[in-house]
Amino acid sequence: MTTIWSFLLVLSGLILVHEFGHFIVARFFGIRVLKFSLGFGPRVCGFVRGGTDYCISAFPLGGFVKMLGEKPDEVLPAADVPFSFSSRPAWQRASVVVAGPAFNFVFAWLVFFVIFLSFGNPVMLPDIGEVQPETPADRAGIMSGDRIVAIDGREIRTWREVSDRIKSSGGRAVTLLIERGGKITEVRLVPELKKLKNIFGEEEEVSVIGVTAAGNLKVEKLNPLVAIGKAFVRTWELIALTAEGFLKIIQSVVPLSTLGGPIMIAQMAGQQAEQGVLNLFYFMALLSINLGFLNLLPIPVLDGGHLFFLTIEFILGRPLTIRQMELAQQIGIFILGALMLLVFYNDIARLLGFGAQLPGP
Repeated sequence: MTTIWSFLLVLSGLILVHEFGHFIVARFFGIRVLKFSLGFGPRVCGFVRGGTDYCISAFPLGGFVKMLGEKPDEVLPAADVPFSFSSRPAWQRASVVVAGPAFNFVFAWLVFFVIFLSFGNPVMLPDIGEVQPETPADRAGIMSGDRIVAIDGREIRTWREVSDRIKSSGGRAVTLLIERGGKITEVRLVPELKKLKNIFGEEEEVSVIGVTAAGNLKVEKLNPLVAIGKAFVRTWELIALTAEGFLKIIQSVVPLSTLGGPIMIAQMAGQQAEQGVLNLFYFMALLSINLGFLNLLPIPVLDGGHLFFLTIEFILGRPLTIRQMELAQQIGIFILGALMLLVFYNDIARLLGFGAQLPGP
């Protein structure tokens, strides 16, 4: 039951955010919105207000906003033309299109802002857990329980800073200040270069000293201004990571078997819900960023495809012909259909235990 309600919360919430972006910007420019639907297919229920049908449709895996005059060849009464989408300048139409993905990014930022402001920012302390034998740290006398307080004269507050400073050394000697039992000891060592796999499974040569983090956390309380900045940074980091992930898929570095669809989303949403509301909303923010980025891909039918058409219109000074757009949309539908088949296959393979394993939280 947890999986079902958490899946509905995640999917419905992100669809509403995305479509509300299109809706509110269209209304801002005075474009008439005929329908705001959560889901596709036959209308199940809803209400009409201000000329807009707000409804829930039979198939909840998606949603859409239908605007007056979306098709350039649509014949409209003269009185309705000023309120149509196709009559607006290209920059206004582009603004309406990009608003959906933009609202997904804004939603992620808002989630992170609320988390940082309400719960604080958890940071991993620079406390050493395990010291691997026959490594630079072991030979220098570093022990489990030590805390790194400075590297090359620069103060260290988090484990991430330790990792970044050691990696950036490029194998050159570094000086560490170690706190042990209330006393500070200076240690000089030379990191060794070692081939490790990154989060995409690629091997890369990095500088290491042979220690792992103890995993001790400290929650930093943030004021609203700092929370705003931290939320922007976290959102941007995840947008960049998502973009890199898509690139790695195109380069065949990340296998297509790792892609997942509604079943995987439902399972992961259920897992996160069981670990607490905070985890669930963090997952929603991450998924919202993925949804926004996916919609910006230049595939016809997606928002990115519409932006591509508008860019061509801006360059040529005229829109593409109806036939050209129809052909491009048919290609886009084929691509999306193939992608849906792939993710459903991956989901079923995971359920039956013969495909890629479901990633953990």
